[in-house]
Formats: sequence, C-alpha cells, structure tokens
Amino acid sequence: MEAGLYLIPVNLSDGELDDVLPRRNYDVVRSIRHFIVENERTARRFLKKCDKAIDIDSLTFYPLNEHTRPEDTVHYLDALAQGEPMGVISEAGCPAVADPGADIVAMAQRRGFKVVPLVGPSSILLSLMASGFNGQSFAFQGYLPIEAAARTRKFREMERAIDGGQTQIFIETPYRNNRLIGELAKALRRDLRLCVAYDITGADEWIVTRTIAEWEKTQPTLAKKPAIFLLYK
Repeated sequence: MEAGLYLIPVNLSDGELDDVLPRRNYDVVRSIRHFIVENERTARRFLKKCDKAIDIDSLTFYPLNEHTRPEDTVHYLDALAQGEPMGVISEAGCPAVADPGADIVAMAQRRGFKVVPLVGPSSILLSLMASGFNGQSFAFQGYLPIEAAARTRKFREMERAIDGGQTQIFIETPYRNNRLIGELAKALRRDLRLCVAYDITGADEWIVTRTIAEWEKTQPTLAKKPAIFLLYK
C-alpha cells in the first residue's frame, strides 16, 4: 500500500462495524503495522474486530492523548518517512476532529507526507444532519467550562452565535447531563431549540429536537449516557 498517514474512523457504538465502515477501511487496516492511537487497549480491540487474523502483537503503537508531551512525538512519523504507511486511530469517530490526532496530521502536512482520510462515522456531523438545524454554519465547542461564571459566559457566547445564524454543538461529562437542561433554561431563551443525541448508529440511537422549555417539562434521564448537544433558534 502507498505510504501515507491514514486516518481511520472508529465505530461510535457497539453495533456491527460493517454497518458504518466501508470495505476499503479493512483493507487499509490489514496493510498497516504502525498505529498512532489515543488509547492502545481500545485500538487493539478495534483492530481485532476489523479482522481476527491480525497479529496484534506484531504491530507498533504510539500513544497520543492528553498525557503525551510534544517532545514524545518527534519520532512518531519515522516509519512514514521510511516509506511505510501509518494509521491514526481515535477512541471513537473520526480521528483529528475534536481529537489529539490533529497534531500529528499537522506534523505530517508540514513535512509534506500524504494524508488520507477514510470514510466513517462522526457524531458531530451525524447529529447535525438529524437535528434540523443550520448545516451551512455551525461550530463545535467541545466540553463546556466547569466553573460557573465561565460556563454562563459560554452560554451567552453561544446564544449570540445562534442569533447570528450559527448552530452550536457541544458535549458534556455524562454525570452533568441531567442538570444541563436546567442550566440552559436559566441562562438562555427558552424558545431556543435543543437537540440531544446519544448512541448514534447504535441499537439505542436517540436523536430528539425540542425547545428548551419543552425539555424542561419532560426532564429526560441522561445520566451516564455520553451525549452530544446542539442548539439553534
């Protein structure tokens, strides 16, 4: 296979890989011996799920997460420089999108290496598609601030962006999910629409859009469910 940095999407749920990944991804995975991964344990499990015949112990893994220091990555692309294909695997979804893999992709681009994004699921795009919100202009805000004042400022900032016609997308630590809707009701106009999505592409997929006022009445149980949230007018 041609040398390049292959960005390999991972399934979002425990469903069948064939439901969300094209055949080409499996062929690419089988041809790579060097992987830059967010979590080695889950990456090994994903690769084995792609093909049980893969000799996992013969592969080389390079960790890339919040604990990785910039100086640790200096030699991560050495195999690519020597003409071997390399892969980047995130915890879930598409690598380099709201993901530390972006740093390695930037390094590869600076050094003139070929970068190959593969087709696969993205919770950001899939939830946006199903929300009914503006898909022409949107922003992913990542995790909300924890500190109360900073959190309120972020809500106000998102409300201004929404008034300007931009969909706002964010995630929250699951144990804070249940109180999030109450916070939004206090900080924002209650006629704004909120889409809540979880287990996208999975057996329990749930993607629902309601006004904040309607959500406040229903009080859904979202604790311990990794979810993605979208706001629009």
